[in-house]
Amino acid sequence: MQQHKHRADPRKSLVGFVVGDVAYALPIAVVREIINPGALTALPHAPPAVLGVASHRGQIIPIVDLRERFGLPRAPGSAGAKWIVITVEARWVGLVVDRVTDVFGTSGAELQPAPDLGGGEEARGILGVTQHEGALVFVLGVAHFEALTRAVAEAQAPRLTTEGG
Repeated sequence: MQQHKHRADPRKSLVGFVVGDVAYALPIAVVREIINPGALTALPHAPPAVLGVASHRGQIIPIVDLRERFGLPRAPGSAGAKWIVITVEARWVGLVVDRVTDVFGTSGAELQPAPDLGGGEEARGILGVTQHEGALVFVLGVAHFEALTRAVAEAQAPRLTTEGG
């Protein structure tokens, strides 16, 4: 019998995904759900990595293209592309990933520190590195998306005040 995906399993604490040719993961505690891409509305004055906003479960959420955020070229519509909806500072944010891999754990091992890439790990928000199925996986933290979330909120604010008045 398959285990329900929302049940807490300490051995499965990470949600894995791929952007470009690199494997990443997020702590499962910040992931609300994984959904198929939907309709987007462009948001003027938003940071370049923000594709726009989408309506999801009654919330207007910013959609962040991780390819753009990581300096990769945009991918043409990929059949495996998903949005990972995460919680950042009590707000929902959708992250566009090329494909979701699986839910896994570190097998009790601590995360290894990110390699020194000349300050780049802060820009990418890497908490640490683990291994899964023989490959390195870079674990991202939500702090990486806090400034971006605030910038989106600021970009939305003028639009919301002019529409309401």
